[in-house]
Order: sequence, then C-alpha cells, then structure tokens
Amino acid sequence: MPEPTPVTPVPAATVMLVRDVPGGGVEVFLMKRGQRGAFGGLHVFPGGKVDPDDGDAGLAVSPDGPDDARASAILGVPEGGLAYWIACIRECFEEAGVLLARGEDDRFLELRDPARRRLFAGWRDRVHGGESGALHAMCVDDGLRLATDQLAYAAHWITPEDQPRRFDTRFFVARAPAHQEALHDGQETVESQWLRPEEALEAHERGELNLISPTFTNLRGLCGHADTESLLAAYRAVDPATIPTILPRVRKRGEGYEEVLEEVAGR
Repeated sequence: MPEPTPVTPVPAATVMLVRDVPGGGVEVFLMKRGQRGAFGGLHVFPGGKVDPDDGDAGLAVSPDGPDDARASAILGVPEGGLAYWIACIRECFEEAGVLLARGEDDRFLELRDPARRRLFAGWRDRVHGGESGALHAMCVDDGLRLATDQLAYAAHWITPEDQPRRFDTRFFVARAPAHQEALHDGQETVESQWLRPEEALEAHERGELNLISPTFTNLRGLCGHADTESLLAAYRAVDPATIPTILPRVRKRGEGYEEVLEEVAGR
C-alpha cells in the first residue's frame, strides 16, 4: 500500500512577547488554550496561520522594519515574507490584546485611558472575528504604523509529515509596549501569565505547564539574558541563513516512543 502524501504545511507565525523584570532578567507571556482543537490545553505563545490580509501592501508599517524583499530574504522565500511579520502583530493583538504599533508622533500606542481601551477592544473583536480589512481600517482611522521593526526572527519549525494538520511556523521575539496590558481573549485562550522562561521550564518539568517541543525549545533560547535589550540584540546578531528548519518526528525506542528534532539546512 503506498504511503499517503503528506499534507502541505500552512504558513504560520508565532511571537514570543517579552518584558523586563525589575532587578534584572526577562519574562515571557504564555497563554493556555481552551480544551477544544488540536492544541487544546497547551500553554503557548500568541500565534496562528498567516491570513490573506496579512499580505495587504497598503498596510502602514515602520520604515525601520524590513520591506517585503528584505523580509523574504531573511526567511528564504521568494516573496510574501513581510506577511509573517504582520501575522505576528495581528495574532498578538487578537490573542493577547497587545498591539505593536506607533502613532503619528512615532510613540508606541498607549492604552491607559479607559476610552482608548474600549475603542481598541472593539477593534480587537473585529480583527479577531476575521473581518476583512479590519486591521487596515484600524491603522488608517487611528494613524497607526505597525511596528515591524520590533520583531526579531528566531526560529523555524514544520509540523511532522504524518500529522493531518501541518504548520510551517516562523517564530519571532518582540518587546511588549510599556503602556498596554497583555490578557488572553477568553475564547481561544482561557488563562495567561508572565513568567521568567526559566520558571516556565521548571513548571513544565513539574507538570504544571503543558508545553510541546517548539514552545519549550524556544523558551530555552530566552534564558540567561539580563534584559530585553540584550535578548533582542542576541537574536538580531544571528545570521538568518544559519537558523535551521526543525522537523520533529516520533520514532520507536524499545517498548515506547521518543521525539526526535531533526534539523535541516537553514531557510
């Protein structure tokens, strides 16, 4: 019987949102997904599939961030690379309520005023609900530019070939804006917390956090940094061509099974 043809992976993007901790070190934002779906009950970073609107050429983005040609070169794709940066920002807004964007004064969006919070809560619902063009409309109405320059490319994972749903996921890291509050959406995600990456890994070892290999492996990369500035500098110093593509697979070992993380050439 011939082997079934593997499902084509869906492009996806995930962002590790980090912030400084008083006294030194960093924390990362983790959310727990609801019990439904393929990733039910897992603790994850904000992220999801790249949507068609993420490639909207009319979206206003930071001039200090990559254009599509540069973003595509970083990821090693022919075109459309910038859509992964946009997807990270959109998913972070949808799932965590944090919008990486600057206003016309070039300052990061602040959501301290109750009226502003209500306004952007409405926009969050519209974007999260999949309304076509909502992200673009929000940026135009409020004079916002998406802060693509704040994202540093970190990792590339592809779901195993034997899975019925597969994702070709690019991981990024970004510093959380100072005057916004990260919070799970109460629908796809039901809990959230800020943790030092070291604490998250320890909680996973104790069985208190349900992490899969892409999450705990990327958490390890966040450990040991004095602050978010040094963490981001470390990721930006890496040649993207050297970032491997990681292909998890399960193999039999003795009476049981083990996961193997196969690394192939970068891009």
